[in-house]
Amino acid sequence: MEQEPPAWGTRVAETATRPALGQVMAGCTVLVTADRRSGELAAALERRGAAIRHAPALSMVPHVDDDALVEATAALVADPPDVVVATTGVGFRAWIEAADAHGLADDLLAVLGRARIVARGPKARGAVQAAGLSADWVAESETSAEVAEVLLSEGVQGLHVAIQHHGAGADGLDEVFGKAGARVSPLVVYRWGATPDPERLAASVRAAAAGEVDAVVFTSAPGAEAWLEAVESAGLLDEVVSRFTTGEMVAASVGPVTSRPLAHRGIPTLEPERGRLGALVRALVGHYEQIEAVALCTVAGPLVIRARVAVLDGQVLPLSPTGVEVLRLLAAAGGDVVSREQVLEVLPGVSRDGHAVEVAIARLREATGRRDLVKTVVKRGYRLELAHP
Repeated sequence: MEQEPPAWGTRVAETATRPALGQVMAGCTVLVTADRRSGELAAALERRGAAIRHAPALSMVPHVDDDALVEATAALVADPPDVVVATTGVGFRAWIEAADAHGLADDLLAVLGRARIVARGPKARGAVQAAGLSADWVAESETSAEVAEVLLSEGVQGLHVAIQHHGAGADGLDEVFGKAGARVSPLVVYRWGATPDPERLAASVRAAAAGEVDAVVFTSAPGAEAWLEAVESAGLLDEVVSRFTTGEMVAASVGPVTSRPLAHRGIPTLEPERGRLGALVRALVGHYEQIEAVALCTVAGPLVIRARVAVLDGQVLPLSPTGVEVLRLLAAAGGDVVSREQVLEVLPGVSRDGHAVEVAIARLREATGRRDLVKTVVKRGYRLELAHP
């Protein structure tokens, strides 16, 4: 009766064998598309009851031993900048670590300490502070556009501007400041690379299109773009977009920049107020709390149907995929009668044997532990017994 977990992904919470769960995301299957900090994100969601599937759309390729980065850092020490733009926390930390590995950290920190440091968001500011420095200004929108707007309004003519790039590139900052008369020194600390597991990525796309995923989490714009390109390559864009737009599947994004590839394809996103992994987790939890608040109230307790499982009164039911679909059909009717023919439609195979319906209903009652939950309506079919005030 119990379904087998899919072959793709490595972090699987065995929800079907859990005891009663109080976590609001019990039974939810969440796809994590990030490579960096995926373990931290997965652990936070698992603590809320979610089952995690991990399929990174991109990998992060560090440049600690990149000769070009070392040369650019040494050149910056010899020719100090007036302004330094820190675009990402991970990139800024990696830059300092790379400089340290080549004996340049003390000189680099001295140079940065005399420059005006502009951070493209709180995470970049945190990395700057961790290095013993302070940011003179932080972009509230966490976008390169705001960085460009502020610096251009102040004027960069004749200034030496160093830009620590993130994995997606410069976002046009090099060109914009160059045209405004600045001398620009770009520093690429890491780049986005191909997915570390193409088959897992492809399997995640198929699972999302097939309705096996409740939420997909995106933490970077390049990662979101790469996952959606995989969807398009598989010819499944219409199916995936439909599941997102109908609300059957949630696209959770860490912020507006990450959401752009999704918005470009008409996909609505769930975003936290602040671009943090913790805030993203809280936003997802809040979303499912709202779903719990409108759960179908049955005589056996609140009923919520997830992508692959059903949760009844806080318990993940030990149902087969067929059992979930039968219960989903009954729940969708909202207490109205579902005919035997309708139940047959969701059963596997092409059999029109009425006995198969009786077996499916019997197994459903056994799994829920409440024979009064699914009522037989003589000569008509079946219905869920709802709780009444």
